[in-house]
Amino acid sequence: MERFFGSILTDDEAVHHPAHYTQGDIECIDALRAALGVEGFKAYCRGACFKYLWRTEHKNGVQDLQKCAWYLDRLIEETIKSSKLS
Repeated sequence: MERFFGSILTDDEAVHHPAHYTQGDIECIDALRAALGVEGFKAYCRGACFKYLWRTEHKNGVQDLQKCAWYLDRLIEETIKSSKLS
């Protein structure tokens, strides 16, 4: 998977693969993707971007921007993948 923003901004595990979001071999984000389907997951990613942008100045600053970029990367990837299938 090509990353558009995340790899440039940080290698921080708290942003890319937080341990508390993994159970066994499955990451929560992958379970969400499977449960929500393509359009639901894309909407989830847009909502996560909005959330992290909204709270940036009041909570975690740059880390929230990095998390937003991570979700934006996923949204871009899903959009590219789904457009290739149509």
